[in-house]
Amino acid sequence: MDTTTIKLERETKARLDKLKEHRRESYDEILRKMFYILNIVKVDSDKAVKILERIDVIQKKIGRKRKE
Repeated sequence: MDTTTIKLERETKARLDKLKEHRRESYDEILRKMFYILNIVKVDSDKAVKILERIDVIQKKIGRKRKE
């Protein structure tokens, strides 16, 4: 796998962290997921909304686990 390093503002990193569906999800996985959703929005916005809602449910579950 060919990898590279990119610089991010701390705020951008924090925003990416909030999009994680699981603790070990990489930033590459998050960005790929974002691109996937953006491409779906062009074709089927309802499907994209459902994906985002599913991610939101997962994030809420993660948030509860972190607080416990």
